[in-house]
Amino acid sequence: MKIGFNMLLWTPFVAEEHFPLFDDLKKTGYDGVEIPLFNGEPTHYANVGRALRDTGLECTAVTVIPDKAHSPISPDSRDREGAVEYLKWAIDCCAAMEAEVLCGPFYQPLGVFSGQGPTEDEKAWAAEVHRTVAAYARDAKVLLTVEALNRFECYFLNTLEDASDYVRRVGHPNFKAMYDTFHGNIEEKDPVGCIRAHVGALDHFHISASDRGTPGRDHVPWAETFRALRQGGYDGWLTIEAFGRAMPDLAATTCVWRDLSRSPEEVYIEGFELISQGWQNAE
Repeated sequence: MKIGFNMLLWTPFVAEEHFPLFDDLKKTGYDGVEIPLFNGEPTHYANVGRALRDTGLECTAVTVIPDKAHSPISPDSRDREGAVEYLKWAIDCCAAMEAEVLCGPFYQPLGVFSGQGPTEDEKAWAAEVHRTVAAYARDAKVLLTVEALNRFECYFLNTLEDASDYVRRVGHPNFKAMYDTFHGNIEEKDPVGCIRAHVGALDHFHISASDRGTPGRDHVPWAETFRALRQGGYDGWLTIEAFGRAMPDLAATTCVWRDLSRSPEEVYIEGFELISQGWQNAE
C-alpha cells in the first residue's frame, strides 16, 4: 500500500511555484502525489515529474472529460474520436512525468445529464473508446482506473458495482475501477460492503471525507473501510482528495462555499496519520 495526496487542494495546474509543497508532503511521510491533468503539454509534466523524483516522491494523475467534443458516450463518432485523442494526450502527460496510474471519471462531461440512466449504446460506445486507450496506456506503462461519481455530477457510473460491471464490459487488463469514499457515502447502500464485494476490481482508492474536508473529522467508517481493503488483499494507492477555497475557480467547480478544514496542513497531516494508523490497525 502507498499513501498519496491529490494536489487539487491547492491548484488544478501544478507548476514550479507548487514544488515546495512536494517537500512538505515528503516530510510528512507521503509516498507520492496525484497530479491534475486538465491542460498543458507533456514537456511541462516532464518537469513536474523530475521535481517529484528529486523529492523522492512517486505520482499518479487524475483527469476528466472536458466537453461533448471529447465524450466517449457521444452518439457522434467524431466526438468519440476526440475522446480517444484527449485521453491519449493525458496518457502522454502521465508517461512524461512517470505517473503509474491515471484515474478519474473519464467517460462523460460532468454536470451533463440526459434525464435517464446510461443506455446500452452509450456503454458500447464508451467501452470501444476505453479499450483503445487502455491498450495505448499499457504500452506507456500507465494503468487506467475509472471512477464512479454521485448522481449529482454524472449519470454514467454512480456506484462501485456500476464501475465493476463496466470494467468487465471493457474487458482489458489495463482498465480497472477505483473507489472514492465521498461518492460512496452518497450513493452506496453499504459503503463498506461494496468494497468487500468488488475489491478484486479495484486498483486505486480515494480517501475523501464525507464533506470533502479533513479525513477523520467526518462520518466515513474509516476503520471498517481499511479493514475491508486490507482483508480483501488491496495493495494499491490510498490517495487523499480534499478541496478548499484557496482557488476561487476551483472552489466554484467543486461546490465549496465554506472552509472545510482549518488549513491544508491539517488535511495532509491528520489525513496521513488516519491512513497509516488505520492500515496498521486493520491487520
